[in-house]
Amino acid sequence: MRLKPIFRVIFTTLLGVGGLSGNCQVSPAANRGGVPIVIGTGFSDFSIDWGPGQRMEGVSVWADWFPNRMPADLNGLGVEAEGRDIDIGRPAGITRMRQDTGLAGPIYGWNRYRSFRPYVKFLAGIGSIDFPPSGTYSHDTFSVFSPGGGVEYRVWEHIWIRGDYDYQFWHHTFGNNDLTPTGFTVGVSYDFRPLASQ
Repeated sequence: MRLKPIFRVIFTTLLGVGGLSGNCQVSPAANRGGVPIVIGTGFSDFSIDWGPGQRMEGVSVWADWFPNRMPADLNGLGVEAEGRDIDIGRPAGITRMRQDTGLAGPIYGWNRYRSFRPYVKFLAGIGSIDFPPSGTYSHDTFSVFSPGGGVEYRVWEHIWIRGDYDYQFWHHTFGNNDLTPTGFTVGVSYDFRPLASQ
């Protein structure tokens, strides 16, 4: 019989905590059930800036993170990480050519246009290049800066098609000159965010 007051206290405490947690909301209803990440892959066609009119192709992958809780003016601001390997279709005179980049930086997308989502970005990171040997020297790495932008189009629910343009600055390659590869990427993204917040 002495246990009844203890059970009442425990029951009342559990009921109170349950009521509080039922009224508290950690994230907005529009963001419930998803994660603020977009991942994608695509095919890239780049002017490698090595010899006149030289173009090569390759593969790109990216991941974007868009924080859930941002001020209204910054809604659409996120961070992109991107990797690219340009290693297909070497020009005849450049038998040993490859350009790889690993970049990250801010991305800003406008989510106001229903099925279209234009965006701009500015990424920075490392570029690795293989080139025709000069003695034993045939590989190097450089700092890379890459402004770019594009548009995504929703194909179905969470699936988007992306068209992307990048202008890269490979800082001080081979002296004081910058290597400036430019190119387009066409690919597909999967947006894990709830449809209401895309």
